[in-house]
Amino acid sequence: MKIHEFQAKKIFSEYGIPIPHGEVAKTPEEAKAIAEKLGGTVVVKAQIHAGGRGKGGGVKVVRNADEAYQAAKAIIGMNLVTHQTGPQGTKVKQVLVEEGLAVEKELYMGVVIDRAQAVPVIMASEAGGMEIEEVAARTPEKILKAAVDPATGFTAYHARKISYGLNLNADLVKKAAPFISSLYKIFIAKDCSLIEINPLVITRDGNLLALDGKMTFDDDGLYRHPELKELYDVDEQEPLEVEAGKNKLNYIKLDGNVGCMVNGAGLAMATMDIIKIAGGAPANFLDVGGGASAEQVENALRILLSDPHVKVVLINIFGGILRCDRVATGIVEAAKRIEMKLPLVVRLEGTNVEDGRRILKESGLKFDVATTFEDAAQKVSRLARA
Repeated sequence: MKIHEFQAKKIFSEYGIPIPHGEVAKTPEEAKAIAEKLGGTVVVKAQIHAGGRGKGGGVKVVRNADEAYQAAKAIIGMNLVTHQTGPQGTKVKQVLVEEGLAVEKELYMGVVIDRAQAVPVIMASEAGGMEIEEVAARTPEKILKAAVDPATGFTAYHARKISYGLNLNADLVKKAAPFISSLYKIFIAKDCSLIEINPLVITRDGNLLALDGKMTFDDDGLYRHPELKELYDVDEQEPLEVEAGKNKLNYIKLDGNVGCMVNGAGLAMATMDIIKIAGGAPANFLDVGGGASAEQVENALRILLSDPHVKVVLINIFGGILRCDRVATGIVEAAKRIEMKLPLVVRLEGTNVEDGRRILKESGLKFDVATTFEDAAQKVSRLARA
């Protein structure tokens, strides 16, 4: 689960991490009032779950309250397109109005999970303000890393390694140590999968502040944090993913045109891979689970067909716990109620597979029954191109 910048900064503040003064506005009038309260130069920042907002016109530095009003009027309601939103963009519904700061230097700091080492890793770089992926690709030597063993936890060594690696002076090293410690505490306490501050700034008066904030939580840990669920913004989510969640389906939208319905995450990943190998492009990841009912199959089909980019649907089911004949019956019932207009390829394997294939063939509906994994991928890729 992702949250907005202003929400991440509120959590930073609760753990003692310094942030700029500011408030959220949902109207230009509110933005003007906040700017008047702050006085002087302020920054008006679009609040969406994506980076690159400045390049897309979603961040404006203004000199007074009247300019803040005009900036907020331009940003609120705009369809902001960044490298992380995709070409469709995201509609801006609120802005963060913050005090302007005299910045001496921009840094990067974050905490992520290193899955190869299976530990949290604190990362930092003097190349703050840039896209960290670009820094990692072009100048990886500029990124500092300090892995933290969960058994021993965060120590003064980690703070020193990062602070001195960033070439901070003695006064800033003293301020950076509790800053880094607090960042790690948040990461562990809130079951985060990512925290980023880009940029982390050194001001001209010698202070460290989190000028930006990005935070992502592990969904599997949310049951421990009812307070975090209140930060969930449904307007920032993909509508089809929200609908799938309501129906207890594991669905992630992609940018291809082959709709995939599969039981089991591993099989779903393999299905997407083989579609790509066959020259197609999967439109989604969709795992209906090991015991999918006819109702779940119908709901899954409705969600797949709601994506206007989908040109063909592949149902790839392994009948283990779920028998193939029951799956086939569910597919037939669902297809009749939905009135399938797109080509549908079905590949069944496992328990009672012959009965399942017979049910599909005798249904009177136009199913293209595949016999092998490769056969299914080639058929949907060919149909999508056609």
